[in-house]
Amino acid sequence: MTIFLTGASGYIGGAVALRLVKDGHRIRGLVRSPDKAARLQALGIEPVRGELSDTALLAREAKAADAVVNAADSDDRTAVEAFLDALAGSGKPFLHTSGTSVVADDARGEWASDRIYDEDTPVEPVPGKAARVAIDRLIVDAAGRGVRSVVLCNSLIYGTGPGLHADSVQIPTLVAAARTSGVVRHVGRGLNIWSNVHVDDMAELYALALDRAPAGAFTYVENGEASFAEAAAALARRLGLGAPQPWPIDDAVATLGFGHAVYSLGSNSRVRGKRARAELGWAPKHASLTEWIENEMPVG
Repeated sequence: MTIFLTGASGYIGGAVALRLVKDGHRIRGLVRSPDKAARLQALGIEPVRGELSDTALLAREAKAADAVVNAADSDDRTAVEAFLDALAGSGKPFLHTSGTSVVADDARGEWASDRIYDEDTPVEPVPGKAARVAIDRLIVDAAGRGVRSVVLCNSLIYGTGPGLHADSVQIPTLVAAARTSGVVRHVGRGLNIWSNVHVDDMAELYALALDRAPAGAFTYVENGEASFAEAAAALARRLGLGAPQPWPIDDAVATLGFGHAVYSLGSNSRVRGKRARAELGWAPKHASLTEWIENEMPVG
């Protein structure tokens, strides 16, 4: 199968691309720079030079491919619409990458939510995530346009990526901040909880979804959860630093920006991916973020 994949040089897209290469698929990966194009080529991924904003290119590649995997930008509605228009009536798979910040709250690290979402739980997003939820719904509804559309909604991803970009977002952000300040911090009291998944298990689910997911599927991608206080404590032990300290939200926002501080690191995002297991046969192998931090996370 020939698959056009956006985000091929990124953390998620690179992991998914290499997993699909193992299945014998031909991957054509969107990439901007000539340097990254050469490095993708060396990994067995055919580079397609271009930008996500080039909707004519996206449409052309989608029509020529047997399937499309969008792993570049969960919030780019223009690119999604270009793909869906090009794929309408084809029955081809379109796998789209979303994220569980769609169920984020405004805890700012101060409490642990007891609200847990599965695929049947209605989502009423905070204002900052309403546009992403609308995109996810647009993709699910594209099943009615003859597209085998699938939304994979990833929780906090951890683990070393096998592609060109080895680091995810949340844990490396905390590590970088700790190395700058000499102190591991969690937003507020760090009581907020996020579901999580190892990058290899995440990539495996994309491969299963490509083969088995029905049109209009939406699934959360998770296998475990931890509070940011627990993650920060594991980071402190791994980095050989003292006890974690609270990061006042205003300081975190000033350093990281509102979205990262409030949603990525300060919110609760608790989900259960029932459909991945029951309908796609997903059997993830890595179940503990804190164990990975303490035993496997690179520190060099």
